[in-house]
Amino acid sequence: MSGGFDPLHPRELDLPSRVPLDTDLLSGDAAIALDDAKIFAAPADPDNLTQWRTQLTAWRDGARERHGEPTRYDDDASAWASRCFTVAQVWLWDELFFDFESQRFTPERFLADGRERFGGLDGLVLWHAYPVIGIDDRNQWDFYNVPGLAEAAAVLRAAGVAVFLDYNPWDTGTRRAGDDADELADAVRRLGADGVFLDTLKKADPALVAALDAARPGIGLEGESKLATERIADHTLSWAQWFADSETPGVLRARWFERRHMQHHIRRWHRDHAEELRSAWLNGVGIMVWEVVFGAWVGWNDRDASTLRRMLPVQRGFHRWLIDGEWTPLTVVDGPIVGSTFELDGVTLLLLANTSDADAEYHVASRGWLALHPGDTADLITVPANGIAAAVQVGTETVVPTAIDTVRSALSGETGKRDASFRHRTARRVSAPRWDGPVTPVSVPTVTVPAGEHTLTVRFRMRETGMYNGAPYVDEWKPLPPRLHDPRTLERSVVVAHPVQVAVAEVSEAEYASFLDAIGEYTDARDPERPVTNVTLSRAREYAAWVGGRLPSEDEWQLAATRAGFLRRTPAVWNWTESEHSDGRTRFVMLKGGSAHRSEGSDWYFDGGLQHPEFSAKLLLAGLGQDASDSIGFRICTDQIADGRITGQEETR
Repeated sequence: MSGGFDPLHPRELDLPSRVPLDTDLLSGDAAIALDDAKIFAAPADPDNLTQWRTQLTAWRDGARERHGEPTRYDDDASAWASRCFTVAQVWLWDELFFDFESQRFTPERFLADGRERFGGLDGLVLWHAYPVIGIDDRNQWDFYNVPGLAEAAAVLRAAGVAVFLDYNPWDTGTRRAGDDADELADAVRRLGADGVFLDTLKKADPALVAALDAARPGIGLEGESKLATERIADHTLSWAQWFADSETPGVLRARWFERRHMQHHIRRWHRDHAEELRSAWLNGVGIMVWEVVFGAWVGWNDRDASTLRRMLPVQRGFHRWLIDGEWTPLTVVDGPIVGSTFELDGVTLLLLANTSDADAEYHVASRGWLALHPGDTADLITVPANGIAAAVQVGTETVVPTAIDTVRSALSGETGKRDASFRHRTARRVSAPRWDGPVTPVSVPTVTVPAGEHTLTVRFRMRETGMYNGAPYVDEWKPLPPRLHDPRTLERSVVVAHPVQVAVAEVSEAEYASFLDAIGEYTDARDPERPVTNVTLSRAREYAAWVGGRLPSEDEWQLAATRAGFLRRTPAVWNWTESEHSDGRTRFVMLKGGSAHRSEGSDWYFDGGLQHPEFSAKLLLAGLGQDASDSIGFRICTDQIADGRITGQEETR
């Protein structure tokens, strides 16, 4: 238990809503209460299904009377959202989306991975600022001002993938520029975005909606959680995040109210996505694929990825059935197999799901059915464990739709996978590139870190980034304080192979200016006392190698900080350390020392203020110079080798 709730189980507000079977749901308190449901729970007794469906229809009719018809969906410019079945969320500097070696965006590589493992993406959220924002005064719009990003967005759109930007309404403590609505509208126009993800918000303020409509007709707005029924009218998409379902899968309230509204199921910290996939399938909605949650690896297992690959061709090919067809929820409740039908133009689409951990067979009762997935026959369909299957029935006088052959062709070879194991990723240190330039040794005051084994206490604030390895909130529903942003402590046992001489102070502006002069660059910043800042990790390494040294590791920095004579220049700034890591998707660096800067007003900001030497902060590494900050400086160190030599080119890991 934590903070009065069990993080591994849904909260009361996450649970599905029971639908009264003997109450008027056209109006009244019971009907209004259901306006706030996440999922309408299926009845425990299958004998009540007919009355349950009648009550759902009554609620929808009454809700349309209360809230009006959502006419926005009649606009052709908004129609794209109803086809956006699978969306991924990507940190701009994800190593599938950005190549650190060539320093360029690689959207084509991210899309190729999405096609191979998930069956292709329909949308991509370009996540830009959090969890880095707040380390200095840059605001959320500054983090979208990146060279090459507009071109990367154009590649996505050319591939038929909708581009979403994200809006952080809590960003009020950084540099102020224009009004948020104007700034966001400008970013939408500049990057050619199709939609906006509303971080931490369920819905947008009407003024923001108006500004974005003016910037891009048909803009798709997508909130992070349950969307109020009355706002389905101007938000064509929403997340179904932290939606617990009934034992027999129920009906999504927003989707039942407006069939053209697209929802994306997501449980970001879960390693098993079978339940949300099942609900998305039976409700005809989409999925959010999010494998790197702000630097923490939460990748999908093979079974669930294969389920999504089996879902998407059907959803895309039978899109009209899902939004215009006669939807009858739970026409099949047969042991572990449940199913719903969508009938349009004499063709009935049957979607089946298996709620058990073993393969199950469904015997089709009537004639004329055609299985869509390979291996199934007209009268016997095998639904994989925790997986899905589909079939269609065509009326005797109905023209067979071309979608059937198209979908069956797309599904050829797509059999359900069984492996639901989680594939871990280990973050490993990335060695600094070897310096082949000139070396101009300098003499600076140092403190000595002695050789030997040391036990260090490391303190940090548990953010969604985690620390070195692993996701911080595995299988939790919604991390909340005191688990979220709470102070944590870990012990590190480190071995220092030989004495290390760590500079007592950060490199100054004047010292760094000498380096720039030597390589043919120039800077006006030449103060001999102020720490140099706005230096990328790469450039800090180059300076350290130029003077015959290197950057200290985070452990060496911490050990040096306990020695007499260790200083901090003014203003205090975070220090780069030789601790770049990568798990193949995220690069990060540990910062030490804290800074004079602190962004106020939100717990989502990066850690600020002067910190104790034990404190470490995990900074996700950006490319194209975006890692440079006026709140980050650095100091150098040299290695004292046994024979008395001093060098900065020795491997210390």
